[in-house]
Amino acid sequence: MKSRRACDRLRAMPDQESVAPRSVRAVINPELLVWARNTAGLTIEDAAKKLGVKATRLTEWEEGREGRLRPTVTQLRKAANVYKRPLAVFFLPRPPAQPQPLHDFRRLPNQEQARLSPDLLLEMRRARRRRAVALELLGDLERPVTALPLRAALDDDPDVVAARSREWLGVNLAQQARWVGQYDALNGWIAAFEARGFLVFQTSDVDLDEMRGFSLSERRLPVIVLNAKDHPRARVFTLMHEFGHVMLDTGGVCDPQRVTRRWRTPDERTEVFCNHVAGAVLVPSDTLLADPRVARNPGRHDWPEATISALAEAFAVSREVILRRLLILGRTTEAFYERKRQGYLEQYAALAAQARERAREQEGYAPVFRVALRDNGRRYTRLVLDALEGERITAADVSDYLGVRLKHLDRIADAVERPHVEV
Repeated sequence: MKSRRACDRLRAMPDQESVAPRSVRAVINPELLVWARNTAGLTIEDAAKKLGVKATRLTEWEEGREGRLRPTVTQLRKAANVYKRPLAVFFLPRPPAQPQPLHDFRRLPNQEQARLSPDLLLEMRRARRRRAVALELLGDLERPVTALPLRAALDDDPDVVAARSREWLGVNLAQQARWVGQYDALNGWIAAFEARGFLVFQTSDVDLDEMRGFSLSERRLPVIVLNAKDHPRARVFTLMHEFGHVMLDTGGVCDPQRVTRRWRTPDERTEVFCNHVAGAVLVPSDTLLADPRVARNPGRHDWPEATISALAEAFAVSREVILRRLLILGRTTEAFYERKRQGYLEQYAALAAQARERAREQEGYAPVFRVALRDNGRRYTRLVLDALEGERITAADVSDYLGVRLKHLDRIADAVERPHVEV
C-alpha cells in the first residue's frame, strides 16, 4: 500500500515536470537517500562521483536542511539507477526495514569486519528478492514448499552428516562417476539440490577474491549463490560447503579456499566443519579407502601426483579435495598435505587469473539466454515461466524477474528444458 501511494505521488508530478523537467525538485524524505546509498555500499565520495555531483551537494541532499536544494526528479532518477532501487521507493515516507546483513566467515583472527563491495551487496539483495518472488509464485501456483528436514550441529560427526546428506540428495556413486565433463558435476549436483527444494543462483559480477559463495539459511526455500568466475569443480565444493552452513543455520559469505584444517575462532570452527562435510559428501570415506589405488597403499605417506589426479577425476572433484580426504583418513602426512596444498593454491591462482583474463577478452560473447539460465538457476527460471504460462504474471514481470529482455524468453524457455545445456 505504501508503494502504491508512492507511485501515486510520483504520477502526480508530470504537469510540473513538463514545464521545467530539469528544475523540478523531488519532494522526498532525505533519509531515503542515505538509506539507498548505505545499502548500496557506497561512500559519499563514490556515490557523488557516480551521480556526477560534488560530494558537498550530495551531503546537502542527504541532510535535507531547510533552505537547501533538493535533487531534481532527473537527478533522482539517476540516483535510483546508481543505487539499483526503483524510483518509487524514494517517495516512501521512511526507509524500508532491512534484513540482517549476512555473517562474514572470511575474517581472520583479530581482523576487523571487511567492507562488502557494492557488487556483493547487490547480489545479496537480488538473492533475497528472487527468493521472495519464488515463494509468491509457488503460492500462486498452489505448489507446496516443504521445510528442509536436515539439521546439523558442530558437535556432530561430519562424516555422519555427510552420509545422511548424500542419501537425502539422492546422488549415487555410479551417477557421480559418469560426470566426466568439465561442467557435468556442477550441473548434476545443482540439479540435485534444486530437486530437494533449494534455489541455486550464480553470479559473475563479484570479484573472486572477495567471495566464492554465500547462502541464505532459510528452512523453507534455502538459497545458495556461487561465483561463476570460479572453476566448475571449485564451485561444486563451494556448493557443498554452503550446504553445510544451511544445515547449521549459519548462512553467510564464504571462501572455502582460505580455510585451513585448524581453527582458532568460532567462525573458523564452523568453516572447518563445513569443509569437512563438503569433502565427505563428495568423497565418502569407505569408497575412497576401498579404491584399489588407496587400498594397496596403506599407511601415511606421500602420494604420486598421477594418483591424486586420477582419484580427482574418478570422483569429479579437485585434487585438493582428494588430498584433504587422504589426510583426514590418515593416509598422508600433515607436511605432505601442506606442501601439496600450497602448490595447488599457487597453480589455481595462476589458472584463475588466466580465466579472468579470457573472460574479459570474451565479454559480451556468451549467449544471453545461457547467462540468464546460469545466474537464475533452472528451478527459479522454470517457476517464472510456469507462472507466465498459467497467466499468474505478465511477460513484463518475467523480464523483470529474470533480468532479461523479452526477445530472449523463447531461447530461455527452450534451454531450461534441456539439461545438457552448459551453464
